[in-house]
Amino acid sequence: MLYVVGSISAVGAVVSFLGILLYQNAFSHPFRQTLFWAQSLYVVIDAAILHMISRLKWMPLLVLSSKLCPSGIDGTFFALLMSIDHIGEFTASWGGGVLLQLLEVTRTTFDDLWLAILVRSIFRVRPIGILFLIPSSDPNVAILPTEMLRSKKGDDELDITNMEMASLVNSVDNNSPHT
Repeated sequence: MLYVVGSISAVGAVVSFLGILLYQNAFSHPFRQTLFWAQSLYVVIDAAILHMISRLKWMPLLVLSSKLCPSGIDGTFFALLMSIDHIGEFTASWGGGVLLQLLEVTRTTFDDLWLAILVRSIFRVRPIGILFLIPSSDPNVAILPTEMLRSKKGDDELDITNMEMASLVNSVDNNSPHT
């Protein structure tokens, strides 16, 4: 773990050095123009990296859920995952507001802001402690038994006469002279 933190710091130092070189060689413009472009790039790059990291976080969960999900309920399972994610984001947002209120951090009072940042950081790292619950298998290997992986599509012929929401395009009219 210490090696990873050191690597992140080393990469940050190299990128910082490249930023200094870029500023001295390419940004010899007035301060306002330089700050405008720097802030614009910061917003775009920050948003792009945030989306990339969120996708990197979600893709293994989606692949795992598709492997754990029996055939036929995958849409429901995906909707459940999305609901849990949105509830988590909503709870985190409100929880952060409540924490700031409890610590009496306002626009002008920052005395306990360090504590709020510490609590937030602990909550962001906390999921690492429960990763042992996730299987460490290869993403290309099936997890469910083969009986649960078989699809019902094409195995049985559907009896659409007793279905409430059956398609009317392929239905057969029993009173038609052409049948």
